[in-house]
Amino acid sequence: MDMILPLIQDVGFPIAVTFYLLYRIETKLDGVIQSIQTLPDKMKP
Repeated sequence: MDMILPLIQDVGFPIAVTFYLLYRIETKLDGVIQSIQTLPDKMKP
């Protein structure tokens, strides 16, 4: 148990940052996907 607690403390912060960044990237990717899907309609004369 003494070895597990420092491991969680050391790894916990990078995991939290990773999940935050993945959430931000997912939001931006949703916008890119939506733009790509509407592109053919915008290109029609």
